[in-house]
Amino acid sequence: MFTPALELEGHDINMSGQSAVILRKQSAAIIPTKQVFSWGRYPTTAHRFVHRPSWNDQVPGIMHDAADGSLLPYGLGRSYGDSCLNDGRELVDCRRLNRILGFDESSGMVRCESGVSLSDLIDVFLPKGWFLPVTPGTRFVTVGGAIANDVHGKNHHRAGTFGAHVRQIALHRSHDGLVICNAEQNSDMLRATIGGLGLTGVIAWADIQLKRVAGPWIDAELVPFDSLASFFDLSRESDGRFEYTVAWIDCFAGKNLRGIFFRGNHATEGGEKVRRKHGPTLPFALPGWLLNRYSIKAFNAAYYKMHSARKGASVVPYDSFFYPLDSIGRWNLLYGRKGFLQYQCVIPENNVEAVGELLERIARSGMGSFLGVLKQFGAAPAAGMLSFPRPGITVALDFAMRGEPTLSLMRSLDEVVENGGGALYPAKDARMSAALFEASFPRWRAFVPYIEPKMSSSFWRRVTGAQ
Repeated sequence: MFTPALELEGHDINMSGQSAVILRKQSAAIIPTKQVFSWGRYPTTAHRFVHRPSWNDQVPGIMHDAADGSLLPYGLGRSYGDSCLNDGRELVDCRRLNRILGFDESSGMVRCESGVSLSDLIDVFLPKGWFLPVTPGTRFVTVGGAIANDVHGKNHHRAGTFGAHVRQIALHRSHDGLVICNAEQNSDMLRATIGGLGLTGVIAWADIQLKRVAGPWIDAELVPFDSLASFFDLSRESDGRFEYTVAWIDCFAGKNLRGIFFRGNHATEGGEKVRRKHGPTLPFALPGWLLNRYSIKAFNAAYYKMHSARKGASVVPYDSFFYPLDSIGRWNLLYGRKGFLQYQCVIPENNVEAVGELLERIARSGMGSFLGVLKQFGAAPAAGMLSFPRPGITVALDFAMRGEPTLSLMRSLDEVVENGGGALYPAKDARMSAALFEASFPRWRAFVPYIEPKMSSSFWRRVTGAQ
């Protein structure tokens, strides 16, 4: 049985849930002409309005009054490109819809509104022995955003995507009201909403199956490697013994790849109480010239040397294992005022040569990244119609936006991905062509009937030609 509602306001938990009855009459805030950024800060957009509902019963009114194609749900803005933007139109900012509505302590099933963040869930339920079934590389993502992008993590080879652990949702639809979607009822709409980029409606609440863990510690191991073949050997050997696996790569190494393989399991014992680390917060965008091939190459060399020296097993706090960058506030400003692009693709396992070619082109470009990630996806079936993960090797790298040279490199990488039968990740994309989207998601037209008429996004219009 679900326990009574929890209300989250800066993690202030109200077990009675009575305040919802008292405050429900307040109106949704509307913010005109507000510029909203994605995490990559590219492209720049201007939105006509940003609606900020405080209660779910305000959402139907917003949708009723909106013109077709004018709205898009918005969470914490951690999508890197324009899938969370709606240039010239309106956003529904869901961050105030952040209540935990119930929790079954025997099964670990939690019901929460779409604006609850993964950080909120960790803070509330990890002390009770429950953790996220799947987590991306940041905890500052809303549940709605995690569903809309069907996020994946270091345990994809074991657990699949976040959407695979969504048992039920309630979805605001302009013509259908509140639609309940689960395996028995409106199952196709559930599959469309998982990975559906926020285009099927506004998620009112979701039931998420959490996982039991012994505590906030990870038995972690660091293993240096010096070739792509070594990475594959480590991945094959690790996937059976470790729940979490991922590798950092030095993108300047090209085909002579080197990197650090990270693997771990939840620990049964740890040390002292885990306290979340709070590092510096960048007050402004750094000058673009600070990130160049020489500074990034020096960083990569130092990173490899430091982590090679720490190779072996250790017990570490969960946050340093899963979320190393979250300790730096607004780290995206490292890339300067023009922002950055992340290039994340997946290439089938039978085309390892394409992975090598991709890394070689990046090394030759001189526009390397200090955030290079390599991961072998598992064979879990897609939870959503437009889910990105599929069997293969996923590569993710960040590049400071330098105008045409950066875009030219991206197009060069697109050639490798498309010729290799791969795909790009919409949540990280700001510039893929309609042709590459078609190649990445050849069955996307089957998703179109499930789109809520009031919804659209800059990304969707760009890759499909929709109005």
